[in-house]
Amino acid sequence: MSTSLRRELASLRPGQRAIVAGIAPSCPPEERRRLMELGFFPGTEVEVVLESPLRDPIAYRVRQMTVALRREQARRVQIELPPTEPGADPICASGHADAP
Repeated sequence: MSTSLRRELASLRPGQRAIVAGIAPSCPPEERRRLMELGFFPGTEVEVVLESPLRDPIAYRVRQMTVALRREQARRVQIELPPTEPGADPICASGHADAP
């Protein structure tokens, strides 16, 4: 059983890292190909570098490059977030919620 949490890339905040799990099945073939050409393929680490004031576009570091994606594009990239990563669900990570 996997201990990671699956999300959309667009859900990450600056400084967070994750591993690309795949591209959404609903992604059009041309867009899927373009995302993969940019380095978003399974097993690749990705980090949020910067987001614009309105959160669109967002800059990601992937394979030693910085790539800007619109939120709509980033929603098509599926990621796995390790439970120890900031923003992970503390109940899933430790078995109990942290005290405030």
